[in-house]
Amino acid sequence: MARSPSPKRLPPVRRVVVAGAQFAVVPNDIAANLDRCIDFLRRAVKENAAKLVVFPESITTGFNPAMPVEDFRHFLPRTEDMLAPIQNVCRELKVHCVLPTYERGPGPGVVYNSAFLLDSRGRNIGVYRKTHPFPTERLGGGGWSTPGNRYPVFPTEIGVIGIHICYDGDFPEIARILAVKGAQILCRPSALLRHFEIWEGTNKMRAYENHMYHIAVNAVGADAAGTTYFGHSMIVSPIAQTLALGRAVNDIVYAELDPDPIKHISYGSDAPMCFDHLEDRNVASYTQDLMAPARSAFQPAKRICAQKRK
Repeated sequence: MARSPSPKRLPPVRRVVVAGAQFAVVPNDIAANLDRCIDFLRRAVKENAAKLVVFPESITTGFNPAMPVEDFRHFLPRTEDMLAPIQNVCRELKVHCVLPTYERGPGPGVVYNSAFLLDSRGRNIGVYRKTHPFPTERLGGGGWSTPGNRYPVFPTEIGVIGIHICYDGDFPEIARILAVKGAQILCRPSALLRHFEIWEGTNKMRAYENHMYHIAVNAVGADAAGTTYFGHSMIVSPIAQTLALGRAVNDIVYAELDPDPIKHISYGSDAPMCFDHLEDRNVASYTQDLMAPARSAFQPAKRICAQKRK
């Protein structure tokens, strides 16, 4: 059987510095947290020459708002008002930014866990809305988030950027969809509580199985519910090398992107790479079974049903 034509080759990633900035939020104080974002943006540009800065999940409030969903929806300001101060700084510094924030939805009880991509001209070029809220974050689990249902990618002057948020990174389908759509840089704003090996393992595998750079930025400090996060933001290469690793305190991690990163099978080795996980997929062998509803053969302590997507 003849091999299908190769997809159009994308422009290479630029050789630029990318960064992740983690800091302890002031719970539910949006103005104070935006001020801290601006401070860390300036630091990342001045100290590290960053051209892209990614912040942790829900950086404007902290992950758990500790209030009923309708109260939280009314508490949130207009999205344009939250973005405007960061857009001004992006324009001034000529830097891209992934700014995660809760977003007031179109109807009662609708709040999205979102991440906006702002470019170096200060433009809001798009939003990703978390498609897999964590069980306790879901409305059905007593939480506050309504899931999104789209997987956009964003061409930029740095490269093609895709975004997934925290628990999304446990699902390889999302990163694969973004990779097939052309993403070269994958950003994972997070407020992850599970142990470090899960954090490290999922970050590395999403990068390696799709040959993408992965900028995974985790929360530190406590949110309004008193939950404390462990940080350890990281940047991972397309061959699963940890290029940068943060601590469990306020921190900035950064790394320079190599525009041609998969020539060798391992770092520190001249052994040539002769495979491409995207091109080598045996797509014809995949069946609808992959998309069929399923449950683990093992039982968790508690099940929280996922709500319907809107």
